[in-house]
Amino acid sequence: MKKTIKSVRFLKADRFKTENMKKFLYIITVLGAFVISSCTKDFEAINTNPNAPVSVQPSLLLRQVIYNFGEEMSYEGFVAGDLLSQHRTALDFNLFDRHALKSPQLGGNPWPVFYTNLRDNEIILNQSRTTDAFRVYEGPALILKAYIAAGLTDLFGDVPYFEAFDGVNSTVTPAYNEQEAIYMNEGGILDNLNKGIVAIENYNDAIQLEGDILFNGDLNAWIRFANSLKIKHLLRISDRVDVSADLQAVFNDDNYIKTNTKNAVFDFTNSDPNSFRLAQLRIGDFNNFVLSETMEDILVDLNDPRIETLFRPFSNSTSGEFNGLLNGVDATSTSITLADYSLASSMFREDTSTLDANFITAWEVHFALAEAAAKNLISANAQSLYETGITLAFEYWNTELPPNYISGPASFNASGASSIEQIITQKWIANTINGYEGWIEYRRTGFPELRTISASLNNDLIPTRMPYPDEEAALNAENYIKAADATDNNSINVKVWWDE
Repeated sequence: MKKTIKSVRFLKADRFKTENMKKFLYIITVLGAFVISSCTKDFEAINTNPNAPVSVQPSLLLRQVIYNFGEEMSYEGFVAGDLLSQHRTALDFNLFDRHALKSPQLGGNPWPVFYTNLRDNEIILNQSRTTDAFRVYEGPALILKAYIAAGLTDLFGDVPYFEAFDGVNSTVTPAYNEQEAIYMNEGGILDNLNKGIVAIENYNDAIQLEGDILFNGDLNAWIRFANSLKIKHLLRISDRVDVSADLQAVFNDDNYIKTNTKNAVFDFTNSDPNSFRLAQLRIGDFNNFVLSETMEDILVDLNDPRIETLFRPFSNSTSGEFNGLLNGVDATSTSITLADYSLASSMFREDTSTLDANFITAWEVHFALAEAAAKNLISANAQSLYETGITLAFEYWNTELPPNYISGPASFNASGASSIEQIITQKWIANTINGYEGWIEYRRTGFPELRTISASLNNDLIPTRMPYPDEEAALNAENYIKAADATDNNSINVKVWWDE
């Protein structure tokens, strides 16, 4: 059953760099100002001096931030995140798959994705606080800032944050902030989620939220989104901070994403420019990625039919079998025949209309709550939450749930596996192409057990953070040096704060 998701024609994220686009946006901004002037006294604040820099309407920026971040991180999830989490492996251009993370190839450098979108989102936030007609954007902008910032620091650890994102009015060489402060301090992740909810609850004007391709302007949906993110990120730091009271409060309020119809996602389409990027690239790039042996073994051991949803039988198969390859093969010394391994299924190339850019979903929230209950962080039925999470995850991936799946090897109380392992393994399976989430959850929990890769360039160690990119050493040298020193020369084996 296909999910009911809003059909939206998205703007391609071009960053509006050409002069023609600037002129066009100026015209749109002025016309928009005349319309808004009928219901606000802030016409002069909205209108733009033709000799001054042009300000882009927040509706255009909101659409751009949501689409660009979702599209970029879905692509990154396929070509880089899935390699680190061992959902799939690369046949060529695979130094990244061998854990040379300072050598990004088809993907593996999400740093500019985070900072470009955080910068643009900061423009929305500033506009919402300086122009009454744009006040509706404050809550969503705070929530998006928390969401994107969490993804950034969960990958890299300490990063520029409190002085970053606003190069016009502040420094262009921001200091690095500790991850604990980014999570816990005023203006940080948890604080912005709370403030975003309050801003929405306090908003009572008639002007609608436009450019919202996640929830079509539904402010209540943004509150559910924020509460779902609170559950996720309170749990993520729960080994370092006592979050039980806060988690219980969110759970008791009962206002989080519970069904797939309320997911924070947007659909890709079957045509340019909004199809999944692997559908637009040459076939050789798509064929570079095959089923990982780790993913194959887990799905086969569970008799999980999602292997047929996510992958294709390998071409040389005589009876529709699937075959995975151990991650990190050295393509210079090992001959690989593509027909011997399973490619990604047609939803990733030929028919991307059922594929989502995934921000957070009902199944992810239920698995997080199940883990919280299993760890006695909240009072709730962990098994029931877990089983609901599985049901939702199968529905999300348009796969029929076998009648004996939950009572079989995937059982909450399965022999030889802890309840936490069962929960995280199910979350890991469903997190395919969802950015770097599978790898992040492995780092946090140790589940599922990942393999020692074939030809490691990292001394057979699974990396525990992404390295700062080379451009930081060139553009923010003084602050980069301090951050590199704090991470053993920018080592990918130094744990982030919540993982220590």
